Amino acid sequence: MGIYDQNDAAKLSYFGLYAQQHRGQESAGIVTYDGQRLYEHRKLGLVHDVFTETDLQALKGNIAVGHVRYSTTGISSSPSIPPFIANYHGHSIVVAHNGNLVNTFELRASLEEQGSIFVSDNDTEVFLHLLVHGLAQNPLAKARDYHFTQDDLINAIRYTCSQVRGAYSLIVLADETMIALRDPHGIRPLALGRLEGKPVFASETCALDLLEADYERTLEPGEMYLVHGENETSVKISDNLPKPRQCIFELVYFARPDSYVFNEQVYVCRKNMGWQLAHESTPDVDFILPFPDSGVYSAVGFAQCAELPYEHAFIRNHYVGRTFIQPSQHMRNFSARVKINPVKAMINGKRICIVDDSIVRGTTMITRVKKLRELGAKEVHIRISCPPIKYPCHYGIDFASSDELIAANNSLEEITKILNVDSLHYLSIKGLLRSVMHSSDYCTACFTGDYHCIR
Repeated sequence: MGIYDQNDAAKLSYFGLYAQQHRGQESAGIVTYDGQRLYEHRKLGLVHDVFTETDLQALKGNIAVGHVRYSTTGISSSPSIPPFIANYHGHSIVVAHNGNLVNTFELRASLEEQGSIFVSDNDTEVFLHLLVHGLAQNPLAKARDYHFTQDDLINAIRYTCSQVRGAYSLIVLADETMIALRDPHGIRPLALGRLEGKPVFASETCALDLLEADYERTLEPGEMYLVHGENETSVKISDNLPKPRQCIFELVYFARPDSYVFNEQVYVCRKNMGWQLAHESTPDVDFILPFPDSGVYSAVGFAQCAELPYEHAFIRNHYVGRTFIQPSQHMRNFSARVKINPVKAMINGKRICIVDDSIVRGTTMITRVKKLRELGAKEVHIRISCPPIKYPCHYGIDFASSDELIAANNSLEEITKILNVDSLHYLSIKGLLRSVMHSSDYCTACFTGDYHCIR
């Protein structure tokens, strides 16, 4: 979240982070600026646990940067909690980052050889160090006694972006200048909204909705948007931007269905995926069963296209976190056992088709199918509204190793046996791309292994 020129900046950031809790459940942090100094509050835990009314009142100022963390690099510890802060020649710099840099280790080693000292192993801190290096290389700023102009900041960020590779949507606060930017491929989302005419930035538009801010547009891949007082400027990171490669898994699973992401309504995309899936493979069953909550929207499309009954025979416990996002396998297994409970009367003797958005490791699906069999399901079929996930993601989704991916190490027939189901079908890549409006603008590396964004 980035809040600019609002009296309740900390509280607005808090509610914006609350709306985006699904994007990270390990830690939460807010940094504010009152024109003189920074105020910060960052802790491990969920947003509503991290901040009290007293904490928010202590975060003074009308500018705020907020972040919820979901680690794909580094460890879960207090020094790794964003937003990150630096002070350079009397200037305060804050960075919040959504994404994952793929050359972190090389950059960190180089920076340490030049004397940089790190307090965490978070890739966001690498970006912050590079940004300071970019400012330090400016002889004109030194001649002005380290007074940095907007052009100085633009050049320093361009230098930093020329050094890093991977996914990064960022909010940077340099004194009273706020900069929002997306990497040249636009892998992660970032939206611009308006609250009482003032700019608000968020990863997803659901945060803008909660604040009753007007959604203006998504930032373009490679766009840098600067706000300083009443002035707003949009520039490109580079004159030669590559083809967009936005993460299609945001639309499959990660983003909230009520958000607009990459200029797409997530709900509609998921419903389209279910519709395409039914066209490809509809089993002869008694009803369609969604896995709440992530599989609900594709299951709606599937049931409507297949003209089959749609039943909620699994009931979600909404006080349990998302199993996919938990940081350890032990916690994932525990959450899978308590997250969803079956409606027993709906299952015995029935032919059931489960519709879900994805199978990553397979542990949750194995547990659910086992429970259906125990409750007397006559047949269990599975339809998945995305292709098999066979390759690790290097850009900020937590399946970093092929060893963890059930589809990377098993054929369709073998997965069908492992899950103990009567049939299994994944949505084809063509069907997935037919479900979105801008099919040529997406990264599908987790399905194909074609890592355009690393090159």
